Amino acid sequence: MSELAAPHDMALPSLMGHLKKLEDAGLIITAKEGRVRVCELAPDTFVPVQDWLSEQRAIWESKLDRFDDYVTNLMRERSQ
Repeated sequence: MSELAAPHDMALPSLMGHLKKLEDAGLIITAKEGRVRVCELAPDTFVPVQDWLSEQRAIWESKLDRFDDYVTNLMRERSQ
């Protein structure tokens, strides 16, 4: 765990508290192997977020495409 804490300028107990919250939320899985605790993401828990983000991306791409068309037409009308 000290390897995880080092780049984040935080004490090991603080990092452990954060990891515990992530584990309780089901976002990570931890396992103790000897004196080492291994952490890994629980990818299935991120699927709903990925689905929602994909939907939002499609909505915003459509809105931005319409906005681009509007600006293009506006520029064309002003140049005539």
